Amino acid sequence: MNAATERPGDRAAGGTAGRGDHLTVDQLAAAVGMTVRNVRAYASRGLLSPPRLVGRTGYYGPEHVNRLRLIRDLLERGYTLAAIEQALERNPQLSDAHVLDLMNTLAHPLGRPEEPEDIDEKLLTHLAGVDHDPDFVQSLVDIGLLERVGPTTVRMHRPVLVRAGAQALALGMERDSVLSLWAQISEHLHAVAQAAVQTYRDEIWRPFSEAGLPEEQWPAMLSSIESILPVVSQAVLAIFRDELSSVVEEAMGEEIAALGGSDEAGGEVGTA
Repeated sequence: MNAATERPGDRAAGGTAGRGDHLTVDQLAAAVGMTVRNVRAYASRGLLSPPRLVGRTGYYGPEHVNRLRLIRDLLERGYTLAAIEQALERNPQLSDAHVLDLMNTLAHPLGRPEEPEDIDEKLLTHLAGVDHDPDFVQSLVDIGLLERVGPTTVRMHRPVLVRAGAQALALGMERDSVLSLWAQISEHLHAVAQAAVQTYRDEIWRPFSEAGLPEEQWPAMLSSIESILPVVSQAVLAIFRDELSSVVEEAMGEEIAALGGSDEAGGEVGTA
C-alpha cells in the first residue's frame, strides 16, 4: 500500500477525534489500524504525548490520531522507528497534520494514480496488429507493464502506455524498437523531471523551510506542489509537439529529396 493512503476508518476516526479527547486506547488503535500493543510501544518511546486522564482512564484526541497515522505512513515508506523518533525530535514545531497533507500530495500529485486494467492476451495482441505472440506479452511482463492474472488474462499496470505501444506495433514498428524507444523517452524525461524538481526545491521549498515553515504559508505551499506537475507536463507536451513536428518535417523532406535524387540518377526526370 502506498504511504499516506487513506484507510477505510481514517476519515471517520478523524471526525470522531475532532470532537474532543475522548478516544480510549482501544478506540485510538482501531481508528488508525494499529494494535493496542503498538500504540503503547510508541507511547513508551515518547512518540505520543500523554493522554487526558479521567480517573485511571486515558483519553486521546486528534493530535494522537495524526501522530499515529504519521508514524504508520513513515514506517510504510521504509523508515525505522529510530529515524522517525529522531526526525520528530528535531522538528517539534512541524504539525503532524501538515506532514500528512504533504505526504498525501506527494503520493498522488495528479490525483489518484492510473488504475490497472485486465485484458485478454489475444485482444491485446490484436490491438498490436500481430498474431498471438507469447514473446511479445512476456516482454511486457518482464518490464513490469503487464502481470499475468489468469490463463489468458493479463493486467495492464499502465494501460495508456501499453496501448500506445500496441498502436506503435500496429503501425509496423518492431517490438524491440518500441521497447527501446520507451526506455529512451523515460530516461530523457527523468532528467527533465529532476531539473524541474530541483528548481522547485531551490527557489520555493527551501526559502519556505528556512523561514521556519510558517503556518500561514502551508496552504499555498501544498497548492504549489500540486501545480508543479501539470505545469511542467503542459510545457513538456507543448515543446515536444513542436520538436516532433519539426523533426518529422525535416525527415520527410530528406526522404522526398532522396526519392527525387533516385529519379534523376535514373535519367527519368526532365527527359520529356
